Amino acid sequence: MMNKVMVITGGSRGIGAATAHLAAERGYAVCVNYRHHSEAAQSVVDSIRSVGGKAIAIAADVAIEADVIKLFETVDDQLGKVTALVNNAGILEQQMRVEMMDAARLQRVFATNVIGSFLCAREAIKRMSTKHGGTGGAIVNVSSAAARLGSPGEYVDYAASKGAIDTMTIGLAREVADEGIRVNAVRPGFIYTDIHASGGEPNRVERVKESVPMRRGGQAIEVAQAILWLLSDEASYTTGSLIDIAGGK
Repeated sequence: MMNKVMVITGGSRGIGAATAHLAAERGYAVCVNYRHHSEAAQSVVDSIRSVGGKAIAIAADVAIEADVIKLFETVDDQLGKVTALVNNAGILEQQMRVEMMDAARLQRVFATNVIGSFLCAREAIKRMSTKHGGTGGAIVNVSSAAARLGSPGEYVDYAASKGAIDTMTIGLAREVADEGIRVNAVRPGFIYTDIHASGGEPNRVERVKESVPMRRGGQAIEVAQAILWLLSDEASYTTGSLIDIAGGK
């Protein structure tokens, strides 16, 4: 059987960590990519290894092209060719209105959320595509329900970056569909993760959950399960799809 090798960006916490654990349970060798949280990433790796799984942690800032190239070359050497990419790394900044945002903030958000996803997809396709001698694979982009909702008064820039990810997912899926690669996205809604603290409101999900038809926030594992389905053979005829995991919102 072909080795299943997953690269998950931003894999040290939240949705990324939940996806890494679930992927390892399902037989993937997992590369947990992180930018700053080396201890958290190592803890995910240790936990996977403790139950017999295979995992490594690699530091790389996906907004930096050289880092991304090095990330994939290291995976080639240590785990083998990537067969699954989860573009999960994403940032948001302090909640504010658009008229308060400076260019530096916008560049940071788009560099990580959009350019980082493109660079990682590029490196994965070079390895997966039958056009390049690969055996195929699957990519799942982690977008956000914010792409539909716009996040007014909070972070329209983050929402716009995720709108770009939706468009990238559809275009890229069609571009590589006959090269053995499927590309899909999940669009999580209000999920209990640390990202809300970056926006200055750690308890944001509690504040907004009543606006969700299901009247609750989501758990990272609920997103991870959808990601793993999209990567699996059960989703073999699914590409260019955006799955909302947002409790009906």
